[in-house]
Amino acid sequence: MRRVLLVLGLLTLAAAWLGPLPQLARHAFFAHMTMHMGVVAVAAPLIALGVAGGQFDPVRHAPVLFAPVPASVLELVVVWAWHAPALHHAARHHTIGLMAEQGMFLLTGLLMWLSAFGGDARRGGSRRAAGIVGLLLTSMHMTLLGALLALAPRPLYNHAEGFSGFTPLDDQHLGGAIMLIVGGVSYLAGGLWLTVGLVRGAALKPGEEAS
Repeated sequence: MRRVLLVLGLLTLAAAWLGPLPQLARHAFFAHMTMHMGVVAVAAPLIALGVAGGQFDPVRHAPVLFAPVPASVLELVVVWAWHAPALHHAARHHTIGLMAEQGMFLLTGLLMWLSAFGGDARRGGSRRAAGIVGLLLTSMHMTLLGALLALAPRPLYNHAEGFSGFTPLDDQHLGGAIMLIVGGVSYLAGGLWLTVGLVRGAALKPGEEAS
């Protein structure tokens, strides 16, 4: 199952980076946001789940470097910084800027998901609890940023025209909705999954001790 998840994550990453989205993103904000969500909210969790608990899991070898809550804060800083108008413009119109943005998105996304799901699940109760907090915090800030973009009364980025009949504001609203739904739901689902696992593990312990 790990191999399947890893392959699906790598295929998602390839589709986001090697498909039409990078070129389309130069003209369409929603395409840029689709690429962003494909990397951090789909590819990153699939890749992380594909290596978590296995021999290539970096959390097992250097757990101190993978703290869920600091990872969530780092991802917040990176995501919000790259959505500031100047950095967003650089990523949207310059190849080096786009590569830097997408690379940072992938690294912080992997850091967050591996911090939450990596390591030894049988001995990682405190890590799982911190992972729940980190994933839910990330879901909240993704939802907030998506809502700001989706509900803003004017375009926040200086682009002369929209895409295929979209006004710049319509384009921004669609991109914000994609972030709000995909990003918010993905991280929320991850947090809830960890919560269920933690509760089940706690419920099993008394029975195991009794037997």
